[in-house]
Amino acid sequence: MTTSPGMSPVKVSDRIGSIDVLRGLALLGILVLNIQMFAMPFEAYTNPTVYGDLQGPNYIIWYMSQLLGDMKFMAIFSMLFGAGIVLLTERLEATGRSALSIHYRRMIWLLVIGLGHAYLLWSGDILVSYALCGMLVVWCRGLHPLLLGLFGVVLIAVVSMLYLGYGFLLTSDPGKAAAMMDAGMPLEESIRWQLDGLRGNWFEQMDVRVPMSLMMQTKAFFFFIFWRAGGLMLLGMALYKWGVFSAKRSTGFYLCLLGAGILVGLPVVAWGLHAHEAAGWDPIVTKFLTSQYNYWGSIIVALGWTALVMLVVRWGVLIWLQSALAAVGRMALTNYLLQSIICITLFFGHGLGWFGSVERTGQFMIVLCLSIAQLIWSPLWLSTFRYGPFEWLWRSLTYLRLEPMRRDG
Repeated sequence: MTTSPGMSPVKVSDRIGSIDVLRGLALLGILVLNIQMFAMPFEAYTNPTVYGDLQGPNYIIWYMSQLLGDMKFMAIFSMLFGAGIVLLTERLEATGRSALSIHYRRMIWLLVIGLGHAYLLWSGDILVSYALCGMLVVWCRGLHPLLLGLFGVVLIAVVSMLYLGYGFLLTSDPGKAAAMMDAGMPLEESIRWQLDGLRGNWFEQMDVRVPMSLMMQTKAFFFFIFWRAGGLMLLGMALYKWGVFSAKRSTGFYLCLLGAGILVGLPVVAWGLHAHEAAGWDPIVTKFLTSQYNYWGSIIVALGWTALVMLVVRWGVLIWLQSALAAVGRMALTNYLLQSIICITLFFGHGLGWFGSVERTGQFMIVLCLSIAQLIWSPLWLSTFRYGPFEWLWRSLTYLRLEPMRRDG
């Protein structure tokens, strides 16, 4: 693969360190939630009472992961993805290169990687959705930040309006609610289907992986992921243009944002968890109505996490942790895929086959060990190489040439 010498990716020296630190934190935070879908039937993620123990430490781990992490770190990742689109296209356009052609080539290859991840490894893949959203939201990159923020909130609100309307309709008509529940696979049958399929060999796992991946890329994408992820990407573009992700705003600004996350976002999310339990985890109520608390509260908490990271960067504290998180963030694609490879080896049938047998306390310990490992190995890798292995592959395919891998290359 060859191309013109001027067609090359962003240099390491041109990266914004605070964005890498925030991306690294988000990646490790996402694993706290993803581990539940690697280790247990999907239904246990949305309703923790249907599978596994929910007493004592298991309840505390579930509750804190929901309060601090559920949808929060994915919101950060989505906003950073939008910010990255603006960052890349601005730098390409400043040098007179074709930003859109490179961006679309980048998204197409991300789509290919995501499809491989979804159908060969794990159905919870988000790369396919990000690639598709990225192909659309790029056309808004030149808008004023206020318009980007407004359009982002409007897109995010679409899901909220759909869910609220459908939820009120179903709760007011028990017959329709019963018909909807009868149309799906019964809970016990679904759990058994997942246990049998994912405890089998790699080929037997396809009976579960393929239909769940198709559901993620069709029904879930069109009715949920596109609107929320796309809206958050637009919001991320606005925040990048305002200098929020590059730690350029005042300390007072970030303290106010952190305060909003703690004093507004967390209570809203906590009330939503209380509402779930008060409703007895009714599937209609929790999915369409009480989920709204976390749907919106998670964005405020995500901004609080963002503010905390920016303050740490501005104050120059925890330098060792900043450096390690930045390395994890620079290798986000590689680390994300490695998380999947390691987790399916631990939990699925072609590996140790622990699926459905590890409680939440054990899951948390695995997350802790894997996070420490990635905080150690990422800086070590980048001390010798310019990019992570999958970042190198993605960049080489995007720019149609083999990028130098070693630092002295």
